[in-house]
Amino acid sequence: MTEQAPCFHSLAFREIPTPDYADVCLAVLPKGASTDPTEWAERLFSLNSMPRWVAGAMGLRQALVPLIGVPKAPRDTFNVTDQAGEEALIFVRDKHLNFAAAVGVDPVSQLIRVTTAVELKGWRGKLYFAVVRPVHPIVVNAMLKKATHSKPAQR
Repeated sequence: MTEQAPCFHSLAFREIPTPDYADVCLAVLPKGASTDPTEWAERLFSLNSMPRWVAGAMGLRQALVPLIGVPKAPRDTFNVTDQAGEEALIFVRDKHLNFAAAVGVDPVSQLIRVTTAVELKGWRGKLYFAVVRPVHPIVVNAMLKKATHSKPAQR
């Protein structure tokens, strides 16, 4: 039997080729919206444009993670680290896990997608992600909904 290469490509899987967790969330790109994936990644992951409850959850995360020996996330955690073609990448290497989120824009089908890949490290990563895993797609879909239904912030 010959080995086949994966047919779903994403910068997230370039960084984490065999994830412990992965998902893809999609939304319809608003008519006339930018197709720049870096612009969308910056918009989606900006605390100012997140749904309030998501920003609140991020604040709660910052307060609680030191209790299990996980460092607080620095302000630049969600900065874009790479862009290739129609996808922008946010990649974070941390003590408890590696996290990759690739924001892709398909101008032909008018879709925006967020592909997430996570690699867990030790008991801290497993404990942390046991809490995050059930809500992760809910959070990302809420972020996509807000970003695609509101006007972009002026720079």
